Amino acid sequence: MTKIALGIDIGGTNTAVGVVDVKGNLLHRFSIPTAKSAEALVAEVNLAYEAIGLKNVSLEGIGIGAPNGNYYKGTVEFAPNLSWKGVVPLAEMFAKHFGVPAWLTNDANAAAIGEMQFGAAKGLRDFIMITLGTGLGSGVVVNGEVVYGHDGFAGELGHIVYDYDGRSCGCGRKGCLETYASATGIVRTAEEWLMKESVSSSLRTSGMITAKSIAEAATAGDELAIEIFDFTAKVLGRQLADAVAFTSPETIFLFGGLANAGELLMRPLKKHFEESLLQIFKGKIKLAFSALPEGDAAVLGAASLAWHELN
Repeated sequence: MTKIALGIDIGGTNTAVGVVDVKGNLLHRFSIPTAKSAEALVAEVNLAYEAIGLKNVSLEGIGIGAPNGNYYKGTVEFAPNLSWKGVVPLAEMFAKHFGVPAWLTNDANAAAIGEMQFGAAKGLRDFIMITLGTGLGSGVVVNGEVVYGHDGFAGELGHIVYDYDGRSCGCGRKGCLETYASATGIVRTAEEWLMKESVSSSLRTSGMITAKSIAEAATAGDELAIEIFDFTAKVLGRQLADAVAFTSPETIFLFGGLANAGELLMRPLKKHFEESLLQIFKGKIKLAFSALPEGDAAVLGAASLAWHELN
C-alpha cells in the first residue's frame, strides 16, 4: 500500500492537484477550473480524484497552496484574485470532506517549499520564490524556514506598491507590483500603450492580447513588445532589489506563466535588478528560473507541507 498526499495549488483561473508519495514522486496530476465557491471546489477536487481510480494507495493528508492562505488558521482570507468572499476555512473543509488532515499555506510559499525540497533551491537556506501568474506571489525563506510573520501573511511582495497613483488592484489599493509584473499586468501595459502610442505593432492585429502573444511578438522583433518587456522587467527588478535589503537572499527564483518568456524577461530583469541593488549586495544575488516543471513546484510544495506535518 503506497502512502500518498494530495498537493493542491489554487490559482485565480485553475486549480492543479498532484498525487505525491512520501519520496516526492509525482504519481498523478490533474487540473480543473477554480470554482466560484470553496464548497464547489472541494467537491470537484474530490470527484476528479475519485475518477483517477488509483489502486493500493492510502491517502494520508492534504496540503493546499492558496492565494492569501493563512498557515496558522488554515484559512483563505480576502483573496483578491478569487471570487470567494471573506474568510474561508478551506483546510477544515477539505479535512472534513476527505476524512484526512489538511494544511494550508500561501500558494507561493508552497512553491518555495517545493523548490527547496525537489528543485534548484536544494541546500539553500535563504532565497525568495516569485510566482508570476494571474497575480504575483512570493515565498520568502530565511535560514531554511518559510517566513510567515506573526499573523501568517508575511512576504506579500506582490502588494508592495510601485505607484501609489497607479493601477487599481484587486486588493483595493492602487499601484501594487502585481498589477504591473504578472501575466495580467503585462497585458494591461500592452493595452495601455497601444492606446497611447501610434507606433506600428503586430499586437494591434493579433486578436486577444495575452502574455504569450506579447512574448511571441517580442521574439519576432516587435519593438513595442520588446519595450513592454523591458518596462515590466524594470518595475519587477527595482522592487526585488528593495526586497533584497530585508532578507539578503542567495537566489531569487522565478516561476509561473510570465516566467515562460525566458530571456525576454530575464535579460532586462538582471540589468535593472543589478542597477537598483544597494551597493553591498551588488554581484551577490542570483536570479534564476525554477528548476521544476511548470505547475509542479506548487503541487509538490503543497504535498511537502502535508508530509512535513505528518512526519
